[in-house]
This record gives sequence, C-alpha cells and structure tokens, in this order.
Amino acid sequence: MTGSSDKAGLPLSGRTVLVTGANGGLGQEFVAQAIELGAKKVYAAARTPRAWADTRVQPLHLDITSAESVVRAVAEAPDVDLLINNAAIAPSSDSISGPEDELRRIFETNFFGSLRMANAFSPILAGNGGGTMLNILSSAAWVSMPTAYAASKAAFWSATNALRFELEGQGTQVVGLLVGMIDTPMAANHDVPKNSPASVVAQAYEGITAGALEVLADDLTRDLKSNLNTRAEEFYPWIHAQLRAFLQP
Repeated sequence: MTGSSDKAGLPLSGRTVLVTGANGGLGQEFVAQAIELGAKKVYAAARTPRAWADTRVQPLHLDITSAESVVRAVAEAPDVDLLINNAAIAPSSDSISGPEDELRRIFETNFFGSLRMANAFSPILAGNGGGTMLNILSSAAWVSMPTAYAASKAAFWSATNALRFELEGQGTQVVGLLVGMIDTPMAANHDVPKNSPASVVAQAYEGITAGALEVLADDLTRDLKSNLNTRAEEFYPWIHAQLRAFLQP
C-alpha cells in the first residue's frame, strides 16, 4: 500500500471504509486501493483478522453469518460512510441440485449475511451523511449456471436494486458491481480467462466517484447485459454457447 501526506482531491479523500472479506484476493485489493485513494480509515473485516502495515487499516473481527457479530461490528465501526459488501463463498463442489444444507450455507453468506450487513449499517450510513454501499455481485446472477452461488448472487442483485429504493430517502448511493471470473484464490480451480483484482477494484471506485448505480467490470459482463432483453428462446441457447466458449477457451 502507498500513502501520501496530501490526500486532497483524491476520490476517497477523508472517507471511512468497511470491507467485508478483507483477507481474500479481492478484499485485500479493496483495502489497498482505498488507502491509495485517500481513505481516512479502512476497517478490514474478516473472520480471522490479519495485521496490516498501514496504520489507517483497522482489523475488525466479523462473521457476517452471525447476527451477534454484525451487531458488534456496528458498535465498533460507527464512523463508516462506505460499506463494501465483498464477503462470499463459492465451494468447488457447488451444484444447484446438491445437498440442501450446502445450498443453505452458500445463501447464508452470499445473500443473508450480506443483506444483514446492508440492513445493519444502513442507519450508520444515514447518520454519516448517507454514504455509499457497494455490493459485490457477479455476472453469474444473469446466466443459467447450475450453482447455488449463481442463484445466491441473483438474489443479492435483486436485493441490491430493492435497497436502492429503500435507502434513496436517506441519500445512500447503492452500487452493484458485476463481473465474471476474477484472478483470486476463490477462482483458482477454474482454468478460464480471468480479470485482475486491481482492474475490478479500480473500476468499482471509479464508479462510486462518478455516482454510478451499476459497474460492469469486464467485456463479458457488458456483452451479457446488452443481451438481457433477448427472448428466452433465443437468450438461453446464446448464453449456453457463450459459457461453453468461456469454459473451454
């Protein structure tokens, strides 16, 4: 991470950021770039917090699947004005027809846990001028991938749009970040083209600064969005062909 004594004019100058899943590949990048862009403080939240070299990064113990843990996080981070809902899981054995307990475990983190964070921190954001909520979604929310991960991200995409209406009155900017595969440990088992975490995070922060409601962070996602109004009888054969090409480059 780099820093400077003069942060005037930087996109996140003076802001206080909370990143969930901060120990992961994308989470670490959100923390690092927030500091580079002038954040005053970054809460790096994880189940097992790690040490950070920069004193502006404050480790925070957080398990988003635990209501009690989220309540403690709210008490420990009352100055947050930018919440980054990044924590998620994607088990390698994930299947939409898999054991119900496993499907519930995925939804408990990717949907209920992230929504729990959104609802718990909404009053904090309101009290700090409205602030911003960035929800990390996935282009998998828009395609017919047979996984609980995709279904959970589709649910959270819908919830993100609902939160935007819900929080409009308090002046909170709610942003959805959609992207395909990212080169992080979560995607290590997938031998497919991947986006760099640095590029994805940079586009996310640029979108926040520009007042965007949605950030599409790669060409695949932008192409997919442009085809969502296609009739189902045409869309599904098209998306299946796209998936086959993507998974077998």
